[in-house]
Amino acid sequence: MIRKTLLASCIAVMLSANANSTSVDEEIAALKTRIGQLESEKGATAVDSKEKKENAIKFGGAARFQYSYEDYDEDNKDRGGDLDFDVFRIEVDGNLDDIIFSAQYRWFQYMHVVHHAWVGYNFDEHQQGKIGVTQVPFGILPFASNSFFFSSNFYLGLEDDYDMGLNYTYKNEANQLDLAFYKNDELGGLDGYVSDRTERYSYDVVGVRGDGDDPDTGKPKIEAAETNTVNVRYAHNLVFDDLAIELGVSAQVGQLDLTSKQDGDHLSAALHGVVNYDRWNAKLQMTGYEYDIDGMDVEQMAVGAYGFYDSIPAEATSYMANLAYSLPVSIGPISNLTFYNDYSLVTDKSTDLEDTFMNVTGVAITAGGLYTYVDFVIAENQPFIGGSMVGDGEVNHRLNINVGYYF
Repeated sequence: MIRKTLLASCIAVMLSANANSTSVDEEIAALKTRIGQLESEKGATAVDSKEKKENAIKFGGAARFQYSYEDYDEDNKDRGGDLDFDVFRIEVDGNLDDIIFSAQYRWFQYMHVVHHAWVGYNFDEHQQGKIGVTQVPFGILPFASNSFFFSSNFYLGLEDDYDMGLNYTYKNEANQLDLAFYKNDELGGLDGYVSDRTERYSYDVVGVRGDGDDPDTGKPKIEAAETNTVNVRYAHNLVFDDLAIELGVSAQVGQLDLTSKQDGDHLSAALHGVVNYDRWNAKLQMTGYEYDIDGMDVEQMAVGAYGFYDSIPAEATSYMANLAYSLPVSIGPISNLTFYNDYSLVTDKSTDLEDTFMNVTGVAITAGGLYTYVDFVIAENQPFIGGSMVGDGEVNHRLNINVGYYF
C-alpha cells in the first residue's frame, strides 16, 4: 500500500543520507518567515546557541480576536459575519545554566488547555533532550504552512501536534536528527484524568468509528488513544549562495489503546522539502498514514480537539504545496508583509471517501507586537470550513481576519 511504501522509502533515505554539506546561512534560514513561527520561536525544537546562556526567566502572552464571514453558515451571512474573542494565553520560558524549560497555557471561550510544557537539558552545543508535552517531530518544522488555518494535515494530527514523552535532538550546521518516544497524548491517553478528551489544542485519535455510532461529530462507542509512539525525523540542509534547501524524511509508528481491549497500531511517514531564495519560501510535503485494529475492518477514526469530536479516514495520503513572499515595509507601525498561498489535498482515503482540498490565500501583517492574518479560504470536506474529512460536501468559502497582540 502507498502508506507502507512511503514509510519504507523514508527509512531508506534516513539510512543513506549524506552528512557532509556547506554550513547553513543563518540569514537565509531566517527567511522562513511566518507569524506563527515568530510566535513559537521560544519553544522551537532546535538547539539554540553554542554559547552558554546566563540564567533567565521570561514571561509573555497574547490575546487574539477574530472576524469571520462564512458562506456556508446562513446566520453568519445574515449578520455580515461575526467578530469573536479567539484566545488568551500566558507562557513562561527560561533556563538555569544548561537546564531549559518552556510552558504555555491557553484560554478559549469554551475551554482552557495546556499547549506545551517541558523541561530540557543542553548536553552540548549540538545535543538537546526534553521531557514533557512537546511538539511531535514530524514533517516540516515548526509548521508546514503559513496561514492561520495551518494545512489539512493539522486536522489529521500530523502538523503542530503535541504529546507527552521524551525528545532528543542533534543539530549541526547541515543536519538535524530528532528522535522521540511518546507514552501517550497530552491528556494522559485512554485513562487520563480529564472530564472531556476533546478539550485539547492539537488533534489526536480518541476512538474508532463503527456501527451504531452517532454521526461523524458524536462521541465514539469504542474509545481509543495513541500509546508507545516512536518518531524519527531527519533533515539535511544545502546552501548555494542565496539559495537554501532543506530535505527531510519522517516516520511515526505506535500502538493504539482501546476500550474494546483489541490490539491496534498506527503508522505515518512523510517526505518534505523547504526552499528559500531571496524573499521567497516554498514548502512541499507528501504524507501517508494508516490505522489498523485487529479483527476490525476500520474505515474511520474519531478525533478530538477544540471541544468537539470529528472523524478522519482510517488511511489516506496528503500533499501540500505552499508559497510565500516576505516583504519588509515601513507603513506606519507595519514592518513586514508576508504574502502566501497554501494548498492541501487529502486523497486515497479509505472506502473511497471523497477527497479534501483547502486553498488559503492570505497575508500576515507584522506591526510591533501586533500580528494579523488575513485569509481567504476555499475548501471542500475540510473541518472549520463547513465540512468534515469524511464528508461529501460542497465547495465552501471563508474570509477570516485574526488579530493578535503579543507581549
